[in-house]
Amino acid sequence: MSTDKVPGPSAHVFDEALNANVTIDEHGIVTGWNAGAEALLGYAPAQLVGRPAAGLLAEGIDERELRSLAGLPRWNGRIALRHRDGHRLEARVLAHRRAPEGGRLEWFLVCALTGLEPRAEDDALVNRHHEQVAGCQMAVFDTGRGLRRANQAWLRSLGLTEDDVRGLQPSEALDHPVVTRLERFMLRALQSGEPQAVESYMTVPGESREHAWLLFLTPLRDEDGRVRGVGAAAHDITEQYWARKRLVLLADASARVGSTLDVTRTAQELADVAVPEFADFVSVDLLASLDGVHEPPQGRSAPRGPLSLRRVAHRSVNPGTPEAVVAPGQVDDYPEGSPPVESLRSGQARLHHATDPAITEWTVRDRVRAATVREFGMHSAITVPLTARGATLGVVVFVRHQHPEVFREDDLVLAEELAARAAVCIDNARRYNRERATAVTLQRSLLPQALPVQAAVEVASRYLPAGARAGVGGDWFDVIPLSGARVALVVGDVVGHGIHASATMGRLRTAVLTLADMDLAPDELLTHLDDLVARLSAEPQDAPRPGLGAETTGDVGATCLYAVYDPVSRHCTIALAGHPAPVLVTPDGTAKLLDLPVGPPLGLGGLPFEATDIELPEGSLLALYTDGLIESRERDTDTGLSLLRQTLAQPSTPLDTLCDAVLAALLPDRPTDDIALLIARTKALDTGRVATWDIPADPVAVAPARKEATAQLDAWGLDDVGFVTELVVSELVTNAIRYGAPPIQLRLIHDRNLICEVSDASGTAPHMRRARTFDEGGRGLLLVAQLTAAWGTRQTTQGKTIWAQQTLPANLSDNFTTLLLHHR
Repeated sequence: MSTDKVPGPSAHVFDEALNANVTIDEHGIVTGWNAGAEALLGYAPAQLVGRPAAGLLAEGIDERELRSLAGLPRWNGRIALRHRDGHRLEARVLAHRRAPEGGRLEWFLVCALTGLEPRAEDDALVNRHHEQVAGCQMAVFDTGRGLRRANQAWLRSLGLTEDDVRGLQPSEALDHPVVTRLERFMLRALQSGEPQAVESYMTVPGESREHAWLLFLTPLRDEDGRVRGVGAAAHDITEQYWARKRLVLLADASARVGSTLDVTRTAQELADVAVPEFADFVSVDLLASLDGVHEPPQGRSAPRGPLSLRRVAHRSVNPGTPEAVVAPGQVDDYPEGSPPVESLRSGQARLHHATDPAITEWTVRDRVRAATVREFGMHSAITVPLTARGATLGVVVFVRHQHPEVFREDDLVLAEELAARAAVCIDNARRYNRERATAVTLQRSLLPQALPVQAAVEVASRYLPAGARAGVGGDWFDVIPLSGARVALVVGDVVGHGIHASATMGRLRTAVLTLADMDLAPDELLTHLDDLVARLSAEPQDAPRPGLGAETTGDVGATCLYAVYDPVSRHCTIALAGHPAPVLVTPDGTAKLLDLPVGPPLGLGGLPFEATDIELPEGSLLALYTDGLIESRERDTDTGLSLLRQTLAQPSTPLDTLCDAVLAALLPDRPTDDIALLIARTKALDTGRVATWDIPADPVAVAPARKEATAQLDAWGLDDVGFVTELVVSELVTNAIRYGAPPIQLRLIHDRNLICEVSDASGTAPHMRRARTFDEGGRGLLLVAQLTAAWGTRQTTQGKTIWAQQTLPANLSDNFTTLLLHHR
């Protein structure tokens, strides 16, 4: 008795005779012929390869039908073929149109030789597939949603056998809100007869990690088309689900972290993004040595020994962040071997569980942290160093305690990505703040550190740099004492922001101080300043390189307001160079914007400036400001000016209080431009403290002038300065009579100082020189310069004025005698 051996499962795996495979090129020539094709038609490969395939057809094919096949990617159907021995046969053919790499188009034809008819064991194979398929949970329910059959994957997710759950509805087999929702979709599939697809998320029994499934619900119909049940196939997409959540978290971090150039806020944004989506508690600590002056250590490792870290931000799922043992802004020392230090030292992220030696050893030495770990049940943590551009900045710690699942290795990658993005933003903010602090320091050093003492006006000022995004600008103000008890009030604004604008502001302020010392009229001073700005615009930035022209700094734009107030006459002369006009508040509380001719901004060149003279009542307020005060995104300029006038309409208010009120009323939350504000309350010099005499153009008038001056000093109680004053009066009046032109006038002003002025109609100014040994003259102005605090000359509309100023009180008689003996 003989038995045939049944082939094993791999007996036909590589038997190409199971199917016929043929390739035909675009011209209809056979280019490939396998053993299956030989078994089907009886031709060996050598007999057909290179010959037309049309010879194999038992019937001709219409040419139009062939042309219609040329554009199809695939064709299937039955073809009548002729066997080698001449008999006719029909074959079911599937033809693929393809283009091999680097080759021409061809057709690949296949024809099955075995398994053409259904077999009895097919149903059994289907059942085995449903039972044994990996990664797919399958079940069948009747029209009452009772379970009839389920594969092993479905039953494993329930932790029950098929006998335990047969006949039960899903919500009865597993009590979970998600299952109740799935039942609604199952009912919809039964009622509508349409397939349903739904994603569900839940934690299966015995696991802590949330799973995700994509569930397909298919109505099952009988031969008559009636729905007899519903089939459920659930595909576990947990890995894809968590990968998607990680991508969403990273996208959220990209959008939210680094929204500002503020280190603390950026660190807080990192903590806010990670809680509660990724961790239950997050802390961000930076090296305490990062104080805005020192650079962070280079390299991806921290120095040896304990590290001092400053808590910058933290966040918790619990209100009030009770897990934190360090308050924001506080510095804490982390010992050698602690997870944050080791992570910083290695430059790598570390994953820790509560039972790890690194955690237990640290908590043994730190009772406060040990109590916190026990109280909140912290079970896992990730420490990630914050490094950017090769520099170590600090460390971020992610902790889980409410989240049931411990951190995994893939969480480590996500934590590193979050920290890397945040570290770059923190470093950007740190660098920007340092550069901005340098620029602000430079700018403030160029502004007046204290307003000078003078008696013409009472002043108060405010300066505020722009918001962080705009950077420092070029606004400035000044109060400059002038001769004759007068004072100059200046406010200017350089266009643009940054170091260049600040440096330009410093140069212009210095120029104004120099020009003011020459006692130029406001319109004339602005003309000289305009020339300077024009030269700065064309000034080379670097020396020319061979073959290249010099690079310029670009156009320098600026505006300026220059006003001179005289407390003797109570007149104020104002000139504008493209600057907002000042606001005047009279003693009765009337506030108005002065209607003044506004000249062009500085730097245009060739256009005139016009000065306006205004008489001001004593106690008037003049408010000078830059456009950043009245312009903002929230309101237009007219609204800003109206609000400024309303706020200033209280002339008796202390000036510092008034400045604060103006800023509170007009300052936006985040100013985009610098703001300079200068408020001056005018004073008037009492007529009894000013003495004036008209002097004849005759040398004999010098002696009477000295006597008149001495008598006035006696009336003022200034006997101590009599000798010096007589000398000054004698010298200045003599020079005016000898070299000037009538009319000549002598004026003494008793202010904080004693000022002697001699005016005449000549425009020629004297020059001090040192007399030679046998010269008869030439010593007068030298003595005046040495015996007085200051002297000078200023041009007037009628000629010139020579002035000398003495400090009061001072024992100048001894100095006078000493100098007189010296020059003899």
